[in-house]
Amino acid sequence: MPKDKVPDVDVSTIKNKQKRSDIYRKQQAAKAKEKHDRRREQKKIEAQDPSKKEERLKNNVVRTQENTREYDETLVTEENVDEEDQVNDDEFAEYFDGKAPKVVITSSPISNKKTHDFIKELSSVIPNSDVFKRGKKSEMNRVIQYCMHHDYTDLLVVAEDRKEPTHLIHVHLPNGPTAYYRLTSIIQSKTIEGHAKATSHKPELILNRFDTKLGHTIGRMFAALFPHVPQFEGRQVVTFHNQRDFIFFRRHRYMFKSGKKANLQEIGPRFTLKLRWLQKGLYDPNNGEYEWISK
Repeated sequence: MPKDKVPDVDVSTIKNKQKRSDIYRKQQAAKAKEKHDRRREQKKIEAQDPSKKEERLKNNVVRTQENTREYDETLVTEENVDEEDQVNDDEFAEYFDGKAPKVVITSSPISNKKTHDFIKELSSVIPNSDVFKRGKKSEMNRVIQYCMHHDYTDLLVVAEDRKEPTHLIHVHLPNGPTAYYRLTSIIQSKTIEGHAKATSHKPELILNRFDTKLGHTIGRMFAALFPHVPQFEGRQVVTFHNQRDFIFFRRHRYMFKSGKKANLQEIGPRFTLKLRWLQKGLYDPNNGEYEWISK
């Protein structure tokens, strides 16, 4: 065998460590040389015929999760005109017709300081929200009936496990739907380095990537928590970003340091939601009709 010939073998089958390392190094060097020679030859060909380079660049599309994802028939697009029109008569029609949101935020009957702290921050995010301390005997149905009687439009319940907030229930009133989320990665505003202070201004709302029929419903539920017209002078923006079945929450303030560019200063808090189920109507985990359940 010539000295410069690299053995075409699976190095994992070679027992001798030194020999295995030497052959692996030679194989890698040979691959690098082959790649270099191929690119040099390609450069020579493209110099003679520039159209070859244009064709290569046109076909050289980086594979990503987004452009390799299979087509989803549930996507709401411009072609889905009839489906888009149906939302005008859904459970959120009153809100989108101009009704102001009015939100109650509460906890499980037994809750601890971390849950109370999170609820306090959540109430600073959502304008026109009231925080109620829930009694030990306050069943969910009674809480819902109280909210409906006092003309509240939404109910948020932060549930906890082992003294940590772990789940969020969102009931849209008076007819539902109800969403149940896993709540993780909570970071309080005060622990975010260089955070801005929140003000009472109504924030701008950004909903990213709620494109499927399910996402469209969830996006409308989030939208129904916030006033229709933001107070732009407050420069506050709330973002719900949906990616790979997780919903990431952030709150920022626009910082205009020059006439053309704007920076973002985070206000907080941060948290992540993962939808566990979506139910038609009001909260009824035993007998309710489920629109979607996480597998």
